[in-house]
Amino acid sequence: MNSYTHGVGPTALLGDTIGANLDRAVATWPDREVLVDVPSGRRWTYAQFGADVDRLASALLASGVAVGDRVGIWAVNCPEWVLVQYATARIGAIMVNINPAYRTHEVEYVLNQAGVSLLFASLSHKTSDYRAMVDEVRGRCRELREMVYFGDPSWEELLGRAVPDGVHPELSCDDPINIQYTSGTTGFPKGATLSHHNILNNGYFVGELISYSEQDRVCVPVPFYHCFGMVMGNLAATSHGACVVIPAPSFDPAATLRAVQQERCTSLYGVPTMFIAELNLPDFADYDLSSLRTGIMAGSPCPVEVMKRVVAEMHMAEVSICYGMTETSPVSLQTRRDDDLEHRTGTVGRVLPHIEVKVVDPATGVTQPRGTAGELCTRGYSVMLGYWNEPEKTAEAVDSGRWMHTGDLAVMREDGYVEIVGRIKDMIIRGGENIYPREIEEFLYGHPKIADVQVVGVPHERYGEEVLACVIPRDPAAPPSLEELRAFCDGRLAHYKIPSRLKILDAFPMTVSGKVRKVELRETYARG
Repeated sequence: MNSYTHGVGPTALLGDTIGANLDRAVATWPDREVLVDVPSGRRWTYAQFGADVDRLASALLASGVAVGDRVGIWAVNCPEWVLVQYATARIGAIMVNINPAYRTHEVEYVLNQAGVSLLFASLSHKTSDYRAMVDEVRGRCRELREMVYFGDPSWEELLGRAVPDGVHPELSCDDPINIQYTSGTTGFPKGATLSHHNILNNGYFVGELISYSEQDRVCVPVPFYHCFGMVMGNLAATSHGACVVIPAPSFDPAATLRAVQQERCTSLYGVPTMFIAELNLPDFADYDLSSLRTGIMAGSPCPVEVMKRVVAEMHMAEVSICYGMTETSPVSLQTRRDDDLEHRTGTVGRVLPHIEVKVVDPATGVTQPRGTAGELCTRGYSVMLGYWNEPEKTAEAVDSGRWMHTGDLAVMREDGYVEIVGRIKDMIIRGGENIYPREIEEFLYGHPKIADVQVVGVPHERYGEEVLACVIPRDPAAPPSLEELRAFCDGRLAHYKIPSRLKILDAFPMTVSGKVRKVELRETYARG
């Protein structure tokens, strides 16, 4: 059997716009909570939220924002972020998500590349003074005509322009309403352009597979600027009458667990490093997490030991692993509620309803037999409209058959579940042997002195590349030695997979969405 499968299910795709879907939720659950901001104590019922979205949408129209205009948002997690998401979708403006970690050079590029005319921003967060950075680049951003800051008089001034009972434009569910910049490791980021149909359906089906209902309360410590927060969090919740709980402006492990306890959350999101940080809190056992039943772990592979603790100690018996990419809205594969531990840690699940996936030979494009590694490709409603104003780059990523090429190396099992064995560009080739870092990382998680580990290939004169293990020790005062590490591997891993170099670190370089920047580890330690 070849490595192709497509998702079937009893539930049809939604043909709604996001605004129409929200209207249905408001009519069905007007008095249920939809949004709770723990830091400020503010709360919205569906009826209140719908009214506030309408007011902001009206204010944007009165400000001259038209269908297809680009509205930027450069902010940490807060309720206003969510209001902007739904208000722009309601009027058919294209919301441009800007990474809060960006600095002036990057934000100037995005504002110009997308042609942003109105920008929403936080005032400041940690070391970022957003107003000062905008002031610095404003003169070089051709189309930027207005800035609105959350928590500033400019926000109230904008809302004051709203017209009661304003008429909203008629929209198609295939209209573009979101541009998300993918964090390219080389060159400038590309703007994945997504429609109502792309992201509303993806959020809806992700929520369906973890059985969301109006009884659920979803703790979202992952950033809204990324699909994980705004699609799998916000849209999955509102399409099911559930509630979004914001624990903090950016990830804070203690604030996250406090929010789960205080708001009796039933679902918790995070990348594995977030769950590791929560489990490692000195007072972890003091939090009452008994309300949890499910959640989503995504962004990178979950170590088996971490998953065991999440299920047992965080009460997340139905936790789901999701796999995807921004260009596919984002989720293509997901584990199911009743999958066993091996499927939740050894695979990234099976295909979602209404989506196709296949594994192909990266050189020839021919579909591989099941059990054989190749590039994972996906096709269906979730594939982006394209990269904003970059047709050549779109054509490189989406082929003539409308297959999105992920750049990930994968193996499809006989049962249709998919294992990600690495990035094509992360694969280590040592003396002609292909080495997948994930396999070595999984093995090293079992070492008693290792809290976290990342494996990368670095240049080697004789073998082309050698294996470097970057380790965060459980006890910084007693890290493992290279000799201990190699002895631990000896006889249990093939000799060419055993790390020949070791670096002890306090932390890994991370993207703001919580992914380890392996490219930075490779570059830093390539020179010895």
